[in-house]
Amino acid sequence: MSFFEIFKFALKGISANKLRSGLTMLGILIGVAAVILLVAVGNGSKVAVEQSLQALGTNTITVQGGRTTARTGYSTDLTLDIANSLKAAPDVKSVSPVVTSAQTLNFGDTTHDVQQVIGTYPAYFGASNSEVAAGVGFAEEDIDQAARVVVLGHTAATELFGATTSPIGERIGIGGQIFTVIGVLKEKGSTGFNNPDDIAIAPLTAVQRALTGYGPVNSITIEAVSADAVPAAQAEVTALLNARMNVTSTANAPYTIRNASQLLATRTQTAETFTVLLGAVAAISLLVGGIGITNIMMVTVTERTREIGIRKALGAPKRVILTQFLIEATLLSVIGGGLGVAFALLGSNFTIAGVVPVIVPSSVALALGVSVAIGLFFGSYPASRAAGLRPIDALRYE
Repeated sequence: MSFFEIFKFALKGISANKLRSGLTMLGILIGVAAVILLVAVGNGSKVAVEQSLQALGTNTITVQGGRTTARTGYSTDLTLDIANSLKAAPDVKSVSPVVTSAQTLNFGDTTHDVQQVIGTYPAYFGASNSEVAAGVGFAEEDIDQAARVVVLGHTAATELFGATTSPIGERIGIGGQIFTVIGVLKEKGSTGFNNPDDIAIAPLTAVQRALTGYGPVNSITIEAVSADAVPAAQAEVTALLNARMNVTSTANAPYTIRNASQLLATRTQTAETFTVLLGAVAAISLLVGGIGITNIMMVTVTERTREIGIRKALGAPKRVILTQFLIEATLLSVIGGGLGVAFALLGSNFTIAGVVPVIVPSSVALALGVSVAIGLFFGSYPASRAAGLRPIDALRYE
C-alpha cells in the first residue's frame, strides 16, 4: 500500500468523527495560539521599553539622589551647586537639574492629573530628546525671572484642550498656580507601562517657587558630548560628585548614576525573562493538548479494533497500521497548530494588557514544530498499540 493510500485512510479516520476531531484540534489550537501570543506580548513589552529609553536620548546620564547612608560627613542631597559643578567635566555637554511633582492641571472646567510636572533647565529638552512640535521652549531668561511658562506633553495638551484647539498662549492652572502654555512637545508614544507624553515641563525656578519649594533636586540629567563619550563622562561625573559630596567609598555613595545603555540592558533583560516565563506558561497548554491527542487516539483504536483485525487478516503489514494512526495523530496536531498560528496572527492586531504584541517569527516556527512533535510523540503509543494487535484477538473484539 502506497503512502498516498495510507494518507487517504488517515483522513477518512479523522473525518469519521468530526466533532471529536475538532475538539482535539481545539486543544492544540489554543496551546499554539497562547504560546505565540504570550511570547509576542513579552516581546512587545521589550520593544516598548527599548523605544521608551531611546526616546530619552542615547547620550543621557542620570544622577538620582535620595540614598542615605549611616556614614557621617556624607552629603545626601543633590543641590543646584552640585549640579552646576558637573558642567566642568570635559565630556559633558549639558547639565539639567530636575525637580518633579505630581499635579492637577486645569483649563476652564477641564482637569487632568499628570504624574510629572518637571522643573528643569532649557538644556533638558535636548538631553531627553523632547522636541517641541508647536510653539517654543523656555529660555535661560525664563529661568532667571522664574517665569511661569510651561511646555505640555502631547497627551497632557490633548486632554486639556482637545485634539483641534491650539493651547499656545492659553493660561492653565497647575496645582492652583497660573502658568502660560508656550509650547507642545512632539508625541513620543506610550509604552504601555508609562506615558512619556503625559508631562509638563517648566522652568526650574518657577516650579520651585510655585509648587515644590526650594530645596534639593530629585535628579540631574546630563548629556554627554557624544554617545562614545558616555563612559568617560560618567566617570568624570562620578569623580566630581564624590569630591563635592565627600564620598570616600563608592559602595556607600548617597546617589545612583545610570546611563541609557545600562538602563536599556537591565530593562531588556527583565523583559526577556518575562517573555520566557510567559512562553513557559503557555507551553503547558500545548502539553495538555498533546495528552488530549493520546486520549482520543486510544479511544479511536479501541473503537476500530475490529477494523484493524480485518485489515491485518487481509494482509495489511504492521508498518501500514502504525503509519496510518501516526498520520492521524499528526494531522490533528498540525491542523490545530496551523489554525492556532492564524488566530495568533489575528490576535496580534489588538492591544493586550496595554501592550502591542510583536510576533516573533521563531516562536511561530517553534510552535508549529512542537505541534508536529506532539502529534508524533503522543500518537506513537496508540499507533503502536494498534499495530501490535493480533488479528485473531481483534476479530473477536466486540
